[in-house]
Amino acid sequence: MQTFTLGRRALIAAAAAALSLGSPAMAADQVVDSIHFLVPGGAGGGWDGTARGTGEALTKSGLVGTASYENMSGGGGGKAIGYLIENADSLGNVMMVNSTPIIIRSLTGVFPQNFRDLTLVAGTIGDYAALVVSKDSPINSMDDLLAAFDENPNATAIGGGSVPGGMDHLVAAMVMEAAGKDPLAVKYIPYDAGGKAMAALLSGEIQALSTGFSEAVALADAGEVKILGVTSEERVEANADAPTMMEQGIDTTFVNWRGFFAAPGLDEAQVAKFQDALSAMYDTPEWEEVRVRNGWVNIHNSGDDFRTFLENQEKAIGDLMKKLGFL
Repeated sequence: MQTFTLGRRALIAAAAAALSLGSPAMAADQVVDSIHFLVPGGAGGGWDGTARGTGEALTKSGLVGTASYENMSGGGGGKAIGYLIENADSLGNVMMVNSTPIIIRSLTGVFPQNFRDLTLVAGTIGDYAALVVSKDSPINSMDDLLAAFDENPNATAIGGGSVPGGMDHLVAAMVMEAAGKDPLAVKYIPYDAGGKAMAALLSGEIQALSTGFSEAVALADAGEVKILGVTSEERVEANADAPTMMEQGIDTTFVNWRGFFAAPGLDEAQVAKFQDALSAMYDTPEWEEVRVRNGWVNIHNSGDDFRTFLENQEKAIGDLMKKLGFL
């Protein structure tokens, strides 16, 4: 089986850690006065949903007093990273959300920085990927999509909210390769944010969309899209009607981590407060509500553990991208 995940051990360890947490935090347990979440992409994408969902849980549980949000699209996420580095002295209450693309895009040279140029706060969740089509599409399964691809690859465009060779492209290529197709023959159309990519799907500009499962769930529940396949080993609680790739004979899995970074050189005491707030968040019903709603997996890596995790992912992703011809 072709597998590109965070690793079974990491998932088991994260699940065990989540189960070992104690009673819910009360409002008196406030750890941080305010957090300003910096989102490197537009509204409606996975980064945006992760930041706003995390902020919702932190403020409603009382762990954080107030949360604000700023979307800063551009450069495949590089604009926000550059802003965080260039204005480090004045961004003490800022946490930037990011995910697997910070590794992919630094490897491919989309931007010159990498995670080592930032303060590592913590990895928080995993989100599976999905291929979806619009509600009116004649395509109803992965078999249908593969048949359309066989008939005319150029007329079967798959879009995504990342640059060519980015994560959404990588997932689409992995799925097609696992289905016995040429991954380099996939016609991939990039968009600067998940929301824009979803709009292109609904308008018929693309035939299918490679996206995060959490981004697809709400629209699927509303009947706007059909989820063809999810890159999980088993069906996900947030939308149990969505079939996995594996049950359709496509032997591949994928989960995208998401986490938070701060400005380089941030005071250690402030970093510790961010980390303490995120750690305590897992113990709250407010977080569990957000997590289940979005179909996320709890994956908590803080500080040095986060650095080790990212370094391992960098090697694994680099090896896979070379195999698929993206490096």
